[in-house]
Amino acid sequence: MTASLLTAEVGATQLEICVADITTLEVGAIVNAANRTLLGGGGVDGAIHRAAGPELLAECRTLGGCDTGSAKITRGYRLKAKHVIHAVGPVWGGGGKGEDDLLASCYRTALALAAAQGLSSIAFPAISTGIYRFPPERAARIAVGSVAAEVAHAPRGLTRVVFCCFSPDAAEHHTRAFTELGLA
Repeated sequence: MTASLLTAEVGATQLEICVADITTLEVGAIVNAANRTLLGGGGVDGAIHRAAGPELLAECRTLGGCDTGSAKITRGYRLKAKHVIHAVGPVWGGGGKGEDDLLASCYRTALALAAAQGLSSIAFPAISTGIYRFPPERAARIAVGSVAAEVAHAPRGLTRVVFCCFSPDAAEHHTRAFTELGLA
């Protein structure tokens, strides 16, 4: 079990921030910061595909890709998580191309997919903040704000949402977002 750096309650849902390898978490679903093909890539996408094994790629090939701002769900295969939700975040283009809305949509869609599967827990990476160059502090505010709003207004049976950060810097962005939104 990975230690949480910060937790907050929003309705019946516990929101957590941790620094860990998302592929090691025991949750109903981990979210993959995927590309539109869903066929693997670098960063967290590559790490999830490697940890899940070749069956994940085989299932992803049947999905026909995914639009930016949306998500699709697969089994978790060799992961501790039962499912992988592949969310396609936006490539940062300066902020004038709907990037904020597309990123928020990734989080909302992932939560809806988790609820549709009856899952009680989900873990998110910092979607779009790697090679897609979304400003990390802005992305953290969108992530935390979107998730908090969704679980407060439409509790989907989720009792635990984890913001799984790859680095202490990313965790600090999420911690600031918790504070700014009055969660910490």
